Parts: sequence; structure tokens; C-alpha cells
Amino acid sequence: MQIIVISGLSGSGKSIALNVLEDAGYYCVDNLPVSLLSALVKVVLFSGSRRIAVSIDARSMGQLSQLPMNIEEFKESGMDVRLLFLDANTETLVKRFSETRRRHPLSDEQRTLPECIEFERETLAEISSLAHRMDTSDLSANVLRAWIQDFIQTDRSRLTLLFQSFGFKHGLPLDSDMVYDVRCLPNPFYDIKLRPFTGKDAPVIEFLEGNENVMRMYADIERFVSEWLPAFIRDNRSYLSISIGCTGGQHRSVYMVERLARHFASRNQVLVRHRELK
Repeated sequence: MQIIVISGLSGSGKSIALNVLEDAGYYCVDNLPVSLLSALVKVVLFSGSRRIAVSIDARSMGQLSQLPMNIEEFKESGMDVRLLFLDANTETLVKRFSETRRRHPLSDEQRTLPECIEFERETLAEISSLAHRMDTSDLSANVLRAWIQDFIQTDRSRLTLLFQSFGFKHGLPLDSDMVYDVRCLPNPFYDIKLRPFTGKDAPVIEFLEGNENVMRMYADIERFVSEWLPAFIRDNRSYLSISIGCTGGQHRSVYMVERLARHFASRNQVLVRHRELK
């Protein structure tokens, strides 16, 4: 039996995630009260289905404290339980609500929209700390669909290393466990011939690998992750998100992520994301 619980902030993409899971053959329920989760699992299990996806959010406010206990009970009974939390920065969420002209589920006459978003973030903080987080601030719907498909295809019995590149000028990824800043390295952007390429292209790779400081930075990051990875595995982590940022997220960070992913993929389950590459 596999159960995927989707939670997160309103406007962060939970409906898109649930649609992807429904297309993948999961029995899906949106906005399920936590008190009904155990009963739903029993009913679906009796019907012969083996895959369930439910969306639980701040509208179940008074029952959210029960969710960690439910998840632990399911795991103890041998079920594969995954908790996915979708997040986005407040500015992006305000823009999305403004564009769709929808009311925030927690809105009332006393709170502004940004205040509702922050209240929801505080309400869901405990669930967020237990889940694999995805920052959807700068994602298109198609990219989010691809990330959800990657999520459901990973082997839960092994820790997954997630390497992602980003540009500091677009903000830090909210779902990072480790963040490395490579803006101190030579920037291919200032070479007119290299600017149109990315860190995945041979001319940029050749430029960066010809610099001693780039090689030293790569070796230091690789050594640190390698040294501490066993500790994260012992901590029963399902995902470890390692974010590497440069100024625009096109060259240096992309190169570092690609090279680190190749190195660790020989012994670990690895996912790669480039937030700024469209």
C-alpha cells in the first residue's frame, strides 16, 4: 500500500500535483479532513486499490496535530507513506491569488492576504518539517508536473540526493537543506561568446574547468557532502536537497550541479533540477 499525502500553502500547486497523481493511477481525494484519513485507507484497501493520494491543508486546522501520528501508524503497519509539502514565497502567492481573483481559504475581515499566507505558513510548520518540500515560486505548471513525476518514481527505501541550481537574484530556494554560494568564481556571463550557453554546454565547461579555484570549490563541496552523507542516511532521511547558487543560475551553479550529480549517481539515487533554466 502506498500513500502520498500532499500538503502546503494555498496557491502553491497542490491541485496540479493531485492531478498528476490521479493520471498516474492513484485514488485521489482533495481537502480530506485528517480525522477521515484512516477510514479512507481502510475503505480503499478493501476495494483492492493499492495507491492513495490525499491533499490535506490548513482547512483541517484543528486536526493537523493528528497527522504525524497517522503517518507513523501507517508506516508501522508496513505501508509506504510519503509526505510532500508544496511551498512558495509570499510575493508569488499574492500574485497568484490576485491573478485568479480567488479568496484565500483562511481569509476573514481581520487579515490581509499576506497575513493569511503567513498565518497558514505558521499553521503548517510542523507538517512542513516532516515532508519533502518543493518550492514552486518560479515554476511553470509543466515543470511542477515533471517534478511530481520524479518524486513518485524514486525508491523510498534509499535516500535521494537532490542537486539543484539557482540564481541568487531570484531568491533562495525554500526547500534547501544545504546551500552553497559559487558567485566568487569566474563568471562566463562576462564573456560575450560564452553568455548564450549554460553550464551544461562544452564551451562553458571548458572555461570553468580551466580555472583552479573552480576545481578547488568543486572538490570542497564534494568532500563535505561525501563526509556527512552517511550521517543523513542514519537519520532516516528520505531526501537531502543541496542547492548551489550563482548570480543568474545559468552557468557556474549549473556546471557544479551537473558534475556533482554525475559523481554521486554512481552510488546514490540522484535527482537534478535547474530552477532558472527554462
